[in-house]
Amino acid sequence: MNADSHATIRDTFDASDAGRIHFGEVVARLAAAQVESYHVDYRAGRSTYYLPGGATLDLAFEPAGSAIADAFEPAAVRAAIAGAQQGRVMYPEFKRLSQRAGCVGYTVWIAGRHVTYLGRRGEVHVERFPD
Repeated sequence: MNADSHATIRDTFDASDAGRIHFGEVVARLAAAQVESYHVDYRAGRSTYYLPGGATLDLAFEPAGSAIADAFEPAAVRAAIAGAQQGRVMYPEFKRLSQRAGCVGYTVWIAGRHVTYLGRRGEVHVERFPD
């Protein structure tokens, strides 16, 4: 991974985690840095970014302050997603809402234009990128 891609990923991670940029801008910046996908693990407090050719970057964040809900509630996950898509919910709040809905993590498939949200028992909700 070149230094420019590393810096773009790190800056995007920091800006998103601080609630300064929306999800659409996150995806645009990461796509420009050649990120194919990234995985966020709420329980471990880690985001891993994957580039073509096998390069990865692993960044840590503060894990959930409160327990992630036991039951996975797809409707509540969709409501958090809708808020983010409409610009009403920035990432710090999105993390709280999705964890409250039982989401333990998710993978953003930039190249595939969708996100898979995961529950603790293997439940999955797939959300396609809006056109």
